[in-house]
Amino acid sequence: MAKSRRYSENLTAIDREKVYGVDEAMGAIKGLRLAKFDETVEIAARLGVDPRKSDQMVRGAVSLPHGLGKKIRVIAFAEGDAAQACADAGALEVGGEDLAKKVEGGWTDFDLVIAHPAMMRFVGKLGRVLGPKGLMPSPKSGTVSPDVAKAVAEFVAGKVDFRVDAAGNVHVPVGKASFPAEKLAENANTLLEYLVSLRPATAKGAYIQNISISTTMGPGLKVEFHH
Repeated sequence: MAKSRRYSENLTAIDREKVYGVDEAMGAIKGLRLAKFDETVEIAARLGVDPRKSDQMVRGAVSLPHGLGKKIRVIAFAEGDAAQACADAGALEVGGEDLAKKVEGGWTDFDLVIAHPAMMRFVGKLGRVLGPKGLMPSPKSGTVSPDVAKAVAEFVAGKVDFRVDAAGNVHVPVGKASFPAEKLAENANTLLEYLVSLRPATAKGAYIQNISISTTMGPGLKVEFHH
């Protein structure tokens, strides 16, 4: 009941018909009555692409200037000196065939998988486990990299990986509600500028069709982005 009352209060505190600028939207979010936990602030964007076409599959990764405000659990597939470097960079667990067997057995207590290209012979067999969770590493998103330790360090520090879903939407976290509005706006603008740069050459019409910003438990604010 408390949740629905808080949600209703927040609905009346914002203008549902208004289209906000990014900075203005983050200021409005800071004025909402938030939950007891530190809610995540997320951007949802509807893209004018057809994800069924391989040349319109929008996927990427971008480093947010102020991070995400939470610890990202990264596992890394690497060996030798690279494995030690991954551990030093903050990987939760590092391994090769042994780690692949652990994941194949059903262990998925992590948020991201990063792999050295030479390790894909093990990781490639994990599609059944990683695929449905959107955790399969990819060169396009920077999660398959010859400099695997650098990739680990970047994602631990707040780099975000995302891909368009079957309906043409992307959902990307840009920080916590406890962040100052200015930092949330900088993260959001960094993400949106990067998203614009990923427009497929074959996409027709408006690329970014609509954007909304919301907290975990809050209503969405319509946003326009000028680029």
